[in-house]
Amino acid sequence: MSTIPTVVVLGDGRAGRGGALAGPVAAALAEAQQWLGEPETGTADAAPAVARRLRDGGASAVCIVGVAGDQGRLLHWLDTPHARGWIAPPAASGAPAADRWAGEWSAATDKGFVAADAALIATMALAAGGRPGFISEPQLLPRLSWGEAPRFATPVAVRAAHRLGLYAIVDSADRVQQVLAAGVKTVQLRIKAPPAPDDSWRAALRREVERSIAACRAGGAELYVNDHWQIAAELGAVGVHLGQEDLAAMSEQHRAAMLASGLALGVSSHSLWELARAAALAPRYIACGPVWPTLTKDMPWQPQGLDNLAWWCRMAPAPVVAIGGILAPQQVQDAARCGADGVCIVRGLGERPQDTVPQFQAALEAGRREHASDPPAAAWPHPSLLRAGD
Repeated sequence: MSTIPTVVVLGDGRAGRGGALAGPVAAALAEAQQWLGEPETGTADAAPAVARRLRDGGASAVCIVGVAGDQGRLLHWLDTPHARGWIAPPAASGAPAADRWAGEWSAATDKGFVAADAALIATMALAAGGRPGFISEPQLLPRLSWGEAPRFATPVAVRAAHRLGLYAIVDSADRVQQVLAAGVKTVQLRIKAPPAPDDSWRAALRREVERSIAACRAGGAELYVNDHWQIAAELGAVGVHLGQEDLAAMSEQHRAAMLASGLALGVSSHSLWELARAAALAPRYIACGPVWPTLTKDMPWQPQGLDNLAWWCRMAPAPVVAIGGILAPQQVQDAARCGADGVCIVRGLGERPQDTVPQFQAALEAGRREHASDPPAAAWPHPSLLRAGD
């Protein structure tokens, strides 16, 4: 990497100077290092450490823009309370002007987006060159790395003829067999580890995964194992589903090993920056949630609603799965009308999937027909996480 041309520092998320690090400030890296009282190295490898020290010095969020990365591509280093990593702008993006970038970042925070989401919106806005409607142009969606190495997986071709459809999330091999018998073709086996898993629990988990794989293989269905990717890969599952916290907790080496395992990857996402991070892994699908309020998990996210779901379906570089609070056939139909490739059902399956699944399937097909004839109009997404103090 070469020299960083500019650094943008965001203090309170709004335009205007306040204290030493309050409000957007544009400066050369040398000046940023002067603020810190450090030698002026001028090397791009310093970006993460410089941003961290600026955060420690009082900046609530930092983005160092226009870094010349490998093969001459320009990257931005992001460090905020919610996310840190390298932003990869669209390939055709030129060098950003620091003041314009800061202005777009501030404009996005004024819309209620937290700093990490606002940074991605600013990147899109500058790449669009002031073009109206940029927020709904899929080719402008940046990617966000998972760590300090600017690693972005090469997108893989998804079988166009295969759609995920009704996606059942279950907690046992017996339940897998139930939903398969009801006609479901995409299943997630979600068995959460206890606080202190022992050998007996691990052996039982292995048996459940083996039985589930065998049942899905016999039924021509895709099985995604939640969390336990090493066992899934060893036993021959089609895929694995991982949450963002689980992926973030992995080392770079473990993420690389998981990607190299051959497993199809499903990734959860709840915000713009999580969508951008999921895109960096070139997954089989990206889950958008919670679409409706859910009792399955305690989480800080505002419901995505149908507007954000439709935006995800338009923008994501992989098929989108709707998840969260989906209990009734009408919700399945609405999600499919937004363009969701798959729709997750958990509690809505009930005790007798053979009774509920046909209703959900019919609603799914109705929603797909509606999407084909009258897809949702392009629109801005709404923030899915409230800023502190809002």
